Amino acid sequence: MAPDSLAGVAAFVAVVEAGSFTIAAERLGVTKSAVGKSVNRLEARLGAKLIHRTTRRLRLTFDGQTFYKACTAALGEIATAEALITPQDNVLRGRVHVDMPMAFGRKVLLPLLLEIAAPHPELALTMSFNDATVDPMLDQADLVIRFGQLQDSSHLVARRLARQRRIVCGAPAYLERHGTPATPADLNRHRCIVGTVDGPPQRWTLTEDGRTVPVVPPATHRLSDGESIVETAVAGFGLCQMPSALVRQRIEQGRLIPVLEAYSDDWVDIHLLWLQEAALAPRVRYVIDALIEHAKRGALD
Repeated sequence: MAPDSLAGVAAFVAVVEAGSFTIAAERLGVTKSAVGKSVNRLEARLGAKLIHRTTRRLRLTFDGQTFYKACTAALGEIATAEALITPQDNVLRGRVHVDMPMAFGRKVLLPLLLEIAAPHPELALTMSFNDATVDPMLDQADLVIRFGQLQDSSHLVARRLARQRRIVCGAPAYLERHGTPATPADLNRHRCIVGTVDGPPQRWTLTEDGRTVPVVPPATHRLSDGESIVETAVAGFGLCQMPSALVRQRIEQGRLIPVLEAYSDDWVDIHLLWLQEAALAPRVRYVIDALIEHAKRGALD
């Protein structure tokens, strides 16, 4: 295959994965015009339209979807071959973008990722924090870490890193004023702090008679990230339900007290996600393997 053909393939894959000619150009270090010309030449050589372009979005044609799958599979094999012949002392270079939940990301994953990156000075990290459901294709993240059940994950590789118990808790001052709930039904008489549509869950999950029971608590306060929910509970504004890692320290300090413990045997999975058809660069594979290894040692529990 001629070098120009390879350039066209690289530009095409970059556009699809970025969802934008502009972002693809930034990643490739060329102009938007150069990317557009490369894709146009590729389409002309193939005699087929690969991408439908509108002012608002890009959409792959049927031929484009078929060609994209073939290209990513081929690029994946190239990346694997490069990794096999790379000297063991080769320096990892480039950027890895990891998107993660706000509170868990800042408290647990941030120090872990810094430790992972420390031995490789030329490995650059982009770390973004949010509690919304994120698709790597849309967010341009190499890796995404999320709590809970996966929605449509057919185009993603998902690796479970750890599991955490969900805990309902409240501040001592709140419980003194409002009492301690004894059953899930008692939550209807309490003030509760929940998430938002694009943030942490608005529903809670409890267990009763060995069954998992979804609960819709009174949404006294709605907050868009887990850390704010925990701090609002610490301030005495109501009860919250969060994964154990986010409240463990506050419980040990006596600033939060677990309640409904007989009904709190529900566990939430923590998944590491990446695009199924992405050609993983050695630097991305390194971060994946390191996170999995740390998870095996219990660093994410």
